[in-house]
Parts: sequence; structure tokens; C-alpha cells
Amino acid sequence: MTQIDAKTEALVPEWLSLPDIAERFDVEVTRVRQLVKEGQLVAVRRGENNALYVPAAFLDGHRTVRGLAGLLTLLRDDGFDDVEIIQWMFTPDPTLPGTPAQAMSENRGTEVKRRAQALAV
Repeated sequence: MTQIDAKTEALVPEWLSLPDIAERFDVEVTRVRQLVKEGQLVAVRRGENNALYVPAAFLDGHRTVRGLAGLLTLLRDDGFDDVEIIQWMFTPDPTLPGTPAQAMSENRGTEVKRRAQALAV
């Protein structure tokens, strides 16, 4: 996992630690670590304790945002690393409008995936 820079840190309005997510999902922290390992969530190291954190926008109540895992796979296939994924997801796109993360949380995942696919061209 990569340590993020201040620019990326500032893009994301809210972060959750893996224990926070485990509590929210009512599972063990090891299960959340498995979700990260499987690529269903993106986690980066941040803060003084260098712990793993996930953008809160990637969660919808007690589960991940619908379509997130597929989008993450698509972006990784395009050559994005975890920090670049977070930067792309939280950078405003006037054609959406809003950010890809916001569009995903509003069930506009198809539009976001189209833009991600266009990156590979």
C-alpha cells in the first residue's frame, strides 16, 4: 500500500480506517483486509500512524458502493495505482457533473465506467 501525498489527502473529504469499516460492516478487520487484497476496496497509508484508510465515499451503508469493484479492476487494468485511482475518483469531471466517486454513490456507475474505459484508448 502506498503513502499518499497532501494533494490526494485534500481531495477526499472523509476517510475510514479498516477497523471503522469492519465495525460498519459488522465483520472482523481481517475480512476488510481481504476485501482490499481482492481489489474490492482501495486502501492507502496515511496519517502519523501510517495506517490503512479507505475513502468513506466507497461505502454505502454496510457494503461497498455498487459497481466499485468492477470500476477498480478497470482502472487497474488501465495502469492506475491505488493513489492514482483515488485522485481520479475525487477529481471533478464537468462532463459527469461532479466527481466519479460522487457519481458512483448516485448510481451513475455506467457513466463513470465509460469514462474509465476511454482512458485506456
